[in-house]
Amino acid sequence: MARYPQAVLVSCEIPWDEHEQLLEDVFRAEVRATLAAGFQHLYIFGTAGEGYAVDLPRLRRIVTIFAEETLRPDVFPMVGVIALSTATTLERLRIAYDAGFRTFQISLPSWGALNDDEVLRFFHDVCGAFPDARFLHYNLPRARRLLDGALYRRLVAAVPNLVATKNTGGSHGRAADLMTHAPELQHFFGEENFVHGCLFGECSLLSSVGVLAPQLVQEYFAAGLARDIARMFSLQHEFLRFFREALAPIQGERIDGAYDKAIVRLSGATMPLRLLSPYQGLSDDEYAAVEQIFRANFARWR
Repeated sequence: MARYPQAVLVSCEIPWDEHEQLLEDVFRAEVRATLAAGFQHLYIFGTAGEGYAVDLPRLRRIVTIFAEETLRPDVFPMVGVIALSTATTLERLRIAYDAGFRTFQISLPSWGALNDDEVLRFFHDVCGAFPDARFLHYNLPRARRLLDGALYRRLVAAVPNLVATKNTGGSHGRAADLMTHAPELQHFFGEENFVHGCLFGECSLLSSVGVLAPQLVQEYFAAGLARDIARMFSLQHEFLRFFREALAPIQGERIDGAYDKAIVRLSGATMPLRLLSPYQGLSDDEYAAVEQIFRANFARWR
């Protein structure tokens, strides 16, 4: 049995005004809309939530608001930390811990790629500092070290409060490796690879389009629970078609939040497209083109 329950996990993006200050009312409305859409597992400060960019004053204020909106028995909130050192990671975790959170998402320090011993020490020092908390590892190439199933196997034995992973890249081979070597961890896969994980057992869904297509996302997750693989592949195709077609007008590669804020806005939310400096969000023209394609070809999503 996995150490964390199966779930659909969704990110809450952070809205900024023209002075890069939090739009508190917009953020609260987004969190409430996410909960109203039926998603009880939600988080802040992944890549889409600009966890790499926030300073401590912004972090403290956003964590406080997120606590006010989500710390209740029927919600399972998570706070992410992206940092370049163990010390900075612990500093930020302490702020969220003192605010009442007990589930966290962490990524490896990325200034230099960690070797195996350094990976083990990072998890020991970070997770061991909060033994009554639970940790999800955000496993991504930007950390310069992508963990495989064999290393997760070692971490399972050494770190009892490491409970989950987030692996939204890769397909069948990577899902098989993770699910086979570390089934004790609840592996959250994206729309692209959730179906592959389900071929090998219990896993979960990290949804990029949850607030935009809540019914389809919940149907996809339910098909996974039922092992309805044919239906899952049909829905996977629908999601991939959205990513390929609706987002096609965006010129050049952008960091995740640029796409995710556009997706939130497509849902009808008041979400500014701007990102914290120096990252580039969508232009108004790019968003208008994305919206036109979405309205023309994906009307049944709402």
